[in-house]
Amino acid sequence: MEQPHPAAAPSAAPPPAPSPAGEPDAGRLVLLLDSAFLLLLATSLSRYLSHHPGSPRIPWVIGLSLALAAAQPAGSWLAHRRPPAPGQHRRLWPLALVVALWVVLVLLAPSFAWCAVPLVYTALRTLPARAAIPLVAALTLLVVVGELRLPGGADANLILLPPAVAALATAVFLHMERQSGQQRALIADLRRTRRELAATERREGTLAERERLAMEIHDTLAQGLSSQQMLLQAADRTWDADPATARAHVRTAAGVAARNLAEARRFVHDLAPAELADGRTLDQALRALAERESAESGLPVRFHLDGTAVPLPAAAQSALLRIAQGALANVREHAGASAAALTLSFLGDQAVLDIADDGRGFRVTGPGPAGAAGPGGGRGHGLPAMRARLRQLGGTLTVESTPGEGTVVSAAIPLEPR
Repeated sequence: MEQPHPAAAPSAAPPPAPSPAGEPDAGRLVLLLDSAFLLLLATSLSRYLSHHPGSPRIPWVIGLSLALAAAQPAGSWLAHRRPPAPGQHRRLWPLALVVALWVVLVLLAPSFAWCAVPLVYTALRTLPARAAIPLVAALTLLVVVGELRLPGGADANLILLPPAVAALATAVFLHMERQSGQQRALIADLRRTRRELAATERREGTLAERERLAMEIHDTLAQGLSSQQMLLQAADRTWDADPATARAHVRTAAGVAARNLAEARRFVHDLAPAELADGRTLDQALRALAERESAESGLPVRFHLDGTAVPLPAAAQSALLRIAQGALANVREHAGASAAALTLSFLGDQAVLDIADDGRGFRVTGPGPAGAAGPGGGRGHGLPAMRARLRQLGGTLTVESTPGEGTVVSAAIPLEPR
């Protein structure tokens, strides 16, 4: 009888946990294992033929070797190229066929125990742990039995070595398999979190855009429609008694409608205020706003520039202009004022726009920028919209008002980035 190689048992630790089917490394790993198995199988067959030239078992050994050489790669190819669908069990018959052929070969010739290493890995890779561990134990026992069949007895070290190495290899494989499973779960969790984060960002972007559109519409179209309504109501009241004044109100309302149409068209393009088109500066737009408000509403509004004007970002100019429009609309509708003033101040590190009136005023419900309730106890969209605009630019809104003593709305924007 031939002497088995000292590595006749699963004497090497199996390779690391395999990559899932479909990953690039999985195919290369399967090819490497099949190549190692075929090489061990060919070596075992060569050893058997050289040590037993006239044995009657040779035809059986050769036939079983050829069958095993075909079954092992075919089973690996089937498992890798055609993985089971989700929820289905792996195909076990290729592994069962390979193990059965190998068992017969080991019983005929212990040299074929060398092939146990790839088979142990295949079993651990194919079966769940509760089924793979008993199979690995059975394969290791068969290797030990093959050694005990050797004439003259077997070395005690070779009998104890296969179980020890098999246990160590199995423990290492299962540990790496758990780590691989945890890594795959972590990757899946990160991908799911990334999808949820992207969806959240899209929702937040949509809500922010809706809020911005609401502020733009409130400060332009809604205020313009409110002015048209007031002018047309005034025209209706004076239509019979003073036709000339009524027609003047109608013409003014038509002018407001024309500007609203220009704003609506501007929304379609870039949402920039029409007053800032054609390179006009913020102080020019505020001066024109004061003149137009005085002409249309009859409320005297004056504009004053304090300091040397410096270029402002388009977003800052648009925000301050919209705040001026919204504040003057509040003065016109709620304050009952006899005069108002716009003051644009450049103070070195910030630009400040003050909108002041001498109207009835109101009670501020809290200190500082966050405490202004606004006329009517905080109803409406005006002051919250102003604060939202300034918050996006790092600015602040301050409202100072006392019943019977008028109101000052102050909007400050830093000239340097925060």
